[in-house]
Amino acid sequence: MSADLTLILGSKTYSSWSLRPYLALRHAGLAFEEVVIPLRQPDSKARMLAHNPAGKVPALIHRTADGPVTVWDSLAMCEYAAELAPSANLWPEDRAARAHARSVSAEMHAGFMDLRRNLFMDLARTIDRPERVAKAAGDIARVQSLWADCLDRYGGPFLFGAFTIADAMYAPVITRFQTWRVPLTERSQAYAATVEELPAMKDWRAAAATETVVLDMLLD
Repeated sequence: MSADLTLILGSKTYSSWSLRPYLALRHAGLAFEEVVIPLRQPDSKARMLAHNPAGKVPALIHRTADGPVTVWDSLAMCEYAAELAPSANLWPEDRAARAHARSVSAEMHAGFMDLRRNLFMDLARTIDRPERVAKAAGDIARVQSLWADCLDRYGGPFLFGAFTIADAMYAPVITRFQTWRVPLTERSQAYAATVEELPAMKDWRAAAATETVVLDMLLD
């Protein structure tokens, strides 16, 4: 079943939403093909529409006996991976911890708008713009507080002890903090280092380093 999965991704250098289901699928041990569509190119929209009615990336396509299933939301893709591979424990087994993990994942999915607006993902460089970091200060504090609470409750090294969807949801934030040289607490630095040591995270960064399409991300 897993060999019939295709993950449609945006540029690995820039696509934070694409990284999330990639990490979940890799952790679940599900084999999948990758189709990478460079972002902001003349044919990007058309190529995305060929896979996803929303015309965006990422998208997950599962070819089943009953026909293809297309999932086009990052959190929904992670949930789908959890259903395909229940033994991977992409959510905590304990019901209360699972509810907590879903809550912090949904908060990342729907919130932190100042962080998104000011600290875009770019794996190709580091940017020294403290005034932009300052604009996202409230979100940065909330992320670190959330991480500290989870690590204290569940003992680390990941947010809920072992790797879960919650870690996949916050992995792109770790890259943003590195790109923008965001000062972090020692606890946050240790957690970020744990995520960066994931083989899937290393593979993603290595692939991003080979990309040839460079976007001129504007800085105001």
